[in-house]
Amino acid sequence: MRIALDGPLLVFGGPYSNLQATQAVLAEAARRGIPAARTVCTGDVVAYGADAAACCDLVMHSGILVIAGNCEEQLAEAAEDCGCGFAEGTACDLLSRSWYAHANAQVTSAQRDWMRALPKRIEVALPDGRRLAVLHGGAAEISRFLFASAPEAVLAAEIAATGCDGVIAGHCGIPFARRVGEALWLNAGAVGMPADDGTPRVWFSVLTPGPDGLGVEILPLDYDHAAAAAAMRAARLPEGYAAALSSGLWPSADVLPPVERARRGQALAPVALMW
Repeated sequence: MRIALDGPLLVFGGPYSNLQATQAVLAEAARRGIPAARTVCTGDVVAYGADAAACCDLVMHSGILVIAGNCEEQLAEAAEDCGCGFAEGTACDLLSRSWYAHANAQVTSAQRDWMRALPKRIEVALPDGRRLAVLHGGAAEISRFLFASAPEAVLAAEIAATGCDGVIAGHCGIPFARRVGEALWLNAGAVGMPADDGTPRVWFSVLTPGPDGLGVEILPLDYDHAAAAAAMRAARLPEGYAAALSSGLWPSADVLPPVERARRGQALAPVALMW
């Protein structure tokens, strides 16, 4: 699938069964006049939150473009776990067993069919001929965690594997934009869970083509996080993730590299660059 970019593109990842946040980001796209055909979700529609089926229905009927995340891959086949590859016995592994079982019990057969049919990749064709590959995690591994601190050679190899000039990804949950030589790596951010930065804000990106190149923005989004947390508690989901919606701190740092671990609780700033 390919998008010929003739106007602003809004990209977000990780709705994570957070209905309130997903409603808010779709409302933001509408407020900006960005149509569904230029709105992309990088996957993991269903995960930590309370409203797996409702969130899935909202995204399905919105008309936006969605790529499969590891959660979609696993839920499509009613697999036993989320496919994140958490080490057995870690906090992330133990917490995921609860929210995944809740999600797996909620999603319908029609939703599983929709997940099964989702593409693994979308290409964005820019007016200047450059191309961006929209992925979930990595080029070859859907659940690969790639953070801002990743070595340049690692990101360069991932970009090269796509055959494109840059990558838009999700999965790791912390947004960043990084030039890799002449290429670009953009993690567009997640809307279903804060970015471990000590604030309840969530993040999305807007890409705008222009005469000087591609404008890339990473932007915060406020939403009714208290209602989303209350829904999680009513569903008896892990308190750590419910509390994180307000505190902005994840219940575990298991997946974080040392650089990102040292930055926990430090509020992120919006990003704007020209590529």
